[in-house]
Amino acid sequence: MKQIFLLCIISAFLGAIGALVAWSYYHAPPGVTAEEWNLGVRFSEPGSGTIQPQAHATLPGAGAEPLSAEEMINVNVYDATNRSVVNINCLGVRADNYFNIPVPLEGSGSGWVLDLEGRIVTNNHVIADAEKIEVTLFDGSAYPARVVGTDPTTDIAVIQIEAPKESLFPLVFGDSSLLRVGQKVLAIGNPFGLERTLTVGIVSSLNRSLDSQRAGRVMTNIIQLDAALNQGNSGGPLMNSSGKLIGMNTAIASKTGENTGVGFAIPVNTIVRVLPELIKFGKVIRAYLGIQTYLPTNRGLAIGFVTPNSPAEKAGLKGLIVEEVRRLGNFEQIRRFRQTPDVIVEIDSQKVKTTEDIMRVLDSKRPGDQILLSILRNNRMVSVPVTLGIE
Repeated sequence: MKQIFLLCIISAFLGAIGALVAWSYYHAPPGVTAEEWNLGVRFSEPGSGTIQPQAHATLPGAGAEPLSAEEMINVNVYDATNRSVVNINCLGVRADNYFNIPVPLEGSGSGWVLDLEGRIVTNNHVIADAEKIEVTLFDGSAYPARVVGTDPTTDIAVIQIEAPKESLFPLVFGDSSLLRVGQKVLAIGNPFGLERTLTVGIVSSLNRSLDSQRAGRVMTNIIQLDAALNQGNSGGPLMNSSGKLIGMNTAIASKTGENTGVGFAIPVNTIVRVLPELIKFGKVIRAYLGIQTYLPTNRGLAIGFVTPNSPAEKAGLKGLIVEEVRRLGNFEQIRRFRQTPDVIVEIDSQKVKTTEDIMRVLDSKRPGDQILLSILRNNRMVSVPVTLGIE
C-alpha cells in the first residue's frame, strides 16, 4: 500500500514538472511575441538583460529560400556583372546665355569596364563638355579619368582610369544580331545616383532609329526595351540571360526624363565596330559625302544643301539652297538663292527613301571609296559617281 502511494506521489511530481516545462516552452518571455515563440525562436538572457537569439536556434526553413528559375537568372546575372558597372561624375562649365557668366555644371551617368587596362565605355553625351571626370568602381574607390575617344554619331565614348587590375572586371560581349523581340534583358546602372541598380524587361522592338548628336546623322539598329531606365542609367550595360553584353543604354522616351516604359540601347555590334578606331585614333574615321540636308519627296531624297568644297560639290550635285560668295575688297558678300535640286533615287543600286538609307551605305564605306548615285535632274535620270572624302 505504501509503495503504491509513493508511486502516485512521484508520478504527480513528474507531471507537475512536465506541465511547467510545457508552459515555459509555449509561453513567450517578455519582449518576444507569442508568434515568434511558437515559430520556434528561442532566446537567452545574458547578464546585460538584453534578449538575444541563441546561436543554435533557427526558424523553421531558415536560410536561403528556394528561388524560381526566373529569379535565379536575375541573381546570377547581377552577381556576375555588377562589379563591372561604374558610376561616372562629370564637372564642367557653361556660359550663361544672357550675361555670359560661367556657370558650373555637374552630371552623372553609368559606364562599364572594357578591359584590364582601365578603359571604360559610356555614352558620349554623359561626358560631353566635361572638364573633370571621376569614375567610382564597385568597391567605392574613385579615380580621375581621361578621354580616350568620342563618337557623337553613335553616342559612344571611351575613357580611361589608372586602377589596379584586381579591381577591374571586364564584361563578356554577346551578339546583338541574335536578339529577338520578347527576349529577356537586364540593365544595370546608377539611376538618380543609386549605384548598381538592376532592372529587368524584354526587347520591345529592334532596328529603331534615333537622332544623332551630329547634325544630319541618325543612330540605326537601336534596341527598344521596357526595362526601367531613368536619369543616370545612360552608359550602363544591357545584358542577356547569360550575362553577356548585348547593348548600352542610351536614352528614354520621356518629356520628364523619368521612366515611361520605353528605353533605347545601342547594340553591342555597333560598339564593337567603333571601339578599335576610338582607341587608336580618338574618333571614328568615316566616309564623307558632304550633303548637309535632305528633303523627302515621292521619288527619293531631294538635296537641301551641299557643303562647299565637299565631294558632293566636286561631283556637281545641286542642292535647293545655293550660297554664292563674292569678295568686295576686304569684305565677303554671301548671296543665297534657290534652284531646282537633284533628287537622289538610288545609291549603289539601293533605293533611297530616307536619310537612314543613305547613311547605312556611307557607314559601310571608307574614305576614298567611290559610290554611284542615281539622281533625278530636270526630269531625267542621271548617274553621278562620287569619290568619298574623310568626315
